[in-house]
Amino acid sequence: MNGNILQDRICIQQLEELKLVGFRVLCDADQYINEILKASLSLKDRIMDIKHVISPDQQIGAFMVDADSENEDGYWVCVQVDKYEDIPKDMTSLTVPQQTYAMITHEGSNHDIRKSYEKLHEWIMKNNYTRSLNKWHIERFLDYKNKDQLKVQLFDTIL
Repeated sequence: MNGNILQDRICIQQLEELKLVGFRVLCDADQYINEILKASLSLKDRIMDIKHVISPDQQIGAFMVDADSENEDGYWVCVQVDKYEDIPKDMTSLTVPQQTYAMITHEGSNHDIRKSYEKLHEWIMKNNYTRSLNKWHIERFLDYKNKDQLKVQLFDTIL
């Protein structure tokens, strides 16, 4: 078992629609690991500016592997809200529709998250699912205060 994977078990989950508020990160591919961390820290400092937050101790990342348009390109660092109201001017909202995902929990460094994704993608293929690359993928950060000791649920959209 990979030491960076808390939960070696992969499961199928359907998530209801997610209403998200936070920051959109758009940069060169090699800069995402640094820019996402900066956005995460900014969001943590600004959480009180967002109304109707469901779980203030959790952050949600959203992205499309193969975005269909420029509006969908990038990575969103957000919190989930019950409803949209008075979104701060420098933040954005994103609604992720109800979808079905394969999910694994990663615990460890943000640099090692790729290993957990590789395991998840292998499982998806082996179990005859198809990844939906042009749909929203979700990363639910349960513990994100230390980039070397993350606890994050990785939700890969499947058909």
